[in-house]
Amino acid sequence: MNSTEFAPGLVVQGCRPPLLLRDFRLIAFDMDSTLINIECVDEIAEVMGKGGIVAAITEAAMRGEISDYKESLARRLALLAGTPVSALQRVYEHRLRLNHGALELLAYARWDGLKILLVSGGFTYFTDRLKPRLGLDYAFSNQLEIENGILTGRTVGRVIDGEAKRDAVAQACLDIGCSHEQVIAVGDGANDLPMMQLAGLSVAYRAKPKVREYANVSIDTGGLNRLLEVTVPSVAYA
Repeated sequence: MNSTEFAPGLVVQGCRPPLLLRDFRLIAFDMDSTLINIECVDEIAEVMGKGGIVAAITEAAMRGEISDYKESLARRLALLAGTPVSALQRVYEHRLRLNHGALELLAYARWDGLKILLVSGGFTYFTDRLKPRLGLDYAFSNQLEIENGILTGRTVGRVIDGEAKRDAVAQACLDIGCSHEQVIAVGDGANDLPMMQLAGLSVAYRAKPKVREYANVSIDTGGLNRLLEVTVPSVAYA
């Protein structure tokens, strides 16, 4: 696809703005480094003094250099075996912040009737707290196995990899009765590509090159609310 700089730091390809936000029915977000400002697993590792080695694995997975997400997650979690749950609370309270423009984009999406899905290769500890806080309709992520307040280094149930993200989006479409063309999918890493490929509009937020190359919209500077320059809402707040 031929890409065009629609505005400084905002690249568009394969679609013709302005699009109407109300023509979509579902917006799906990745969590780490997309809806929020951090990679939670890296921050947990940093608290435990293992930040460098875990972050290196995360970066390689996001660039697509480790093709099996389950493998990359297992490697990172094995390094975190023995971590107390209090480390996760510390990350949530002191390090996790919403990315700029997230609340504005969520507000406009709700106003125009879109359902909101958070689907993450991260952890339920964080998504379960963000869901009520942000008024999200759906939230899916990995459940950490915890014994006596300590991480075992394993997960429980299905790992939320790229395929699982795509399946979550497809199931939400069935639940609300919308087509895949009516989905906006927002992500930043290789693990997000399957759901972005399913969606009618794919959005890369400060993303890795492989993701930017594919996405219809690439937000390279500014906040998530820059998507509203391409998908125009039906109302304008003062």
